[in-house]
Amino acid sequence: MLPESWSVVWQAVEMAALPQMPLTLTNAVIVTAAICRDLYPDRANRATVRNLALTSGAMNLLLAPFGAMPMCHGAGGITAQHRFGARTGLAPVLFGAVLLVLALGFAGSAAALFATIPLSAVGALLLVAGTDLALSRRLFDARPDCWPVIGVTAVATALFNPALGLMAGWGMEVMRGTVKRLRAPTQG
Repeated sequence: MLPESWSVVWQAVEMAALPQMPLTLTNAVIVTAAICRDLYPDRANRATVRNLALTSGAMNLLLAPFGAMPMCHGAGGITAQHRFGARTGLAPVLFGAVLLVLALGFAGSAAALFATIPLSAVGALLLVAGTDLALSRRLFDARPDCWPVIGVTAVATALFNPALGLMAGWGMEVMRGTVKRLRAPTQG
């Protein structure tokens, strides 16, 4: 039997870390790399799946002992920054510098400063970024035989949850592939 502290660690892994993994891998690594390739094709070799996974892992391992919250890259942030004019790495550097100054110089009043930002403005930014992600070029460039899979996945995700959406999408993709193979003429 595990000592009490190990059982708490296992409970945290089971209840927090494992359920977060699919979301983090898709949003912070896979989709972010795809968005970077689309938005910045001349610099696509920098934001690879491997590099994004390594930097997310490194920042969490290095900063967690200092009390940092878990963090990652995100497709929504890159999409929003690009939508509102960021075209170089200077935008996230400036954003990080402002947050660092707030943390080091104004930690006691940082929450009050952030509270002055209207929630409607934050909501509008999220709406714009979410719409840009949902209505990406990849959606409209998809082959027509993929549209039912995309539709079922989106509806199941919106009505139920992302895990069921993923399972529904996989199921539809398996059915689509099977139908495609059955319809293909046999070569002999």
